[in-house]
Amino acid sequence: MKKMIEKNQAPRMLGLSLALLLALGAAVPAGAAAPAAEPAPMFTVQSDRIVVPANSPLRQRLVVAPVGARAGAHALTLPAVVEADPARVVAVVPPLTGRLVALHVGIGDSVKRGQPLADISSPDFAQALSDAEKADDALQLANKALERARGVQSVGGNAGKDLEAAEAAQRDAASEGRRAHDRVATLANGAAIDAHSHALVLRAPAAGTVTALNVGAGQFLSDPTAPLLVLSGLDRVFVTAQAPEEVLGQLASGGAVDVTLAAYPGQVWHGRAARVSPVLEPDTRRAKLRIAFDNADGRLRPNMYATASFATKSGGGVGVPPSALLMNNDSTTVLVEVAPWTFARRVVTTGAEDEQSVEILAGLKAGDRVVTRGGVLLND
Repeated sequence: MKKMIEKNQAPRMLGLSLALLLALGAAVPAGAAAPAAEPAPMFTVQSDRIVVPANSPLRQRLVVAPVGARAGAHALTLPAVVEADPARVVAVVPPLTGRLVALHVGIGDSVKRGQPLADISSPDFAQALSDAEKADDALQLANKALERARGVQSVGGNAGKDLEAAEAAQRDAASEGRRAHDRVATLANGAAIDAHSHALVLRAPAAGTVTALNVGAGQFLSDPTAPLLVLSGLDRVFVTAQAPEEVLGQLASGGAVDVTLAAYPGQVWHGRAARVSPVLEPDTRRAKLRIAFDNADGRLRPNMYATASFATKSGGGVGVPPSALLMNNDSTTVLVEVAPWTFARRVVTTGAEDEQSVEILAGLKAGDRVVTRGGVLLND
């Protein structure tokens, strides 16, 4: 009986299955597209290799070219700035504390050597002057006393010890006078003295332009080491370029340099490198290269931005376009083709550069194939 029931149910189950399949087929509209397949990856990373598949659209956007030898002569361009000649910059400090009673110059003024700059009234200096006057009076009295003692001695009117005492007193007064005047000279520190007010008159130690002014009339000067103003000789200035240490071997003093400034587009100043600094700046790791220029017309002003370009010779190495270089953290890299459409990242050391080519000092050799355009698309 059981077997008979199973035979009757088998056709019924088959019919239900066929009905279900027909229902599912009816749920899919005729002509509907099949589900889209997963898009092919642009590239894959296998260990330390970057592989661009055959069907990747990146193959149309990447340019791969062999590394070639770089031309021996090229123009090295460096950022620069206009600076005053450090040997002609003078910070004028007060010789002593006191009050600034008068200021005779302003910022930007041109002054001549010896021209009055400021008047300073100082209690300490007034006391020193008073001591010097008293010492002068005491010396005059001692000289007169010695003269009388010698006159009396000549006629035998006094003992020898009286003359000796007068001579000793005169020597003491002369010594005290020298000490007092030396103190006045030390406090004045070369400044003139106003005969009426006894104020110190600061005079310009050199010709130049007032490029910094730190005080105003009436201010009390409590720090004798703080500059009142700064005088800069600007009729001769430096354009100072900043050279990275990897190109120092290509630089030499006396080389021809062309300088352009942002303030004067289209104009070129021709000069020669005066000196390459023997030390590197600790913060930038660059060496200063100074180019001297006459500046009688004052067109070159300190802190103007400039660009210094001069011809140099490379070491005969290889070069790549600037577009081939990729920045990764603190290193510069390129993508080298190690197999067809398979690339490895390689760290390189760069040298001199211009708009067309960057010298590679280490990391590549002639014949290596590198990504010269589009590498940023693989720079993950």
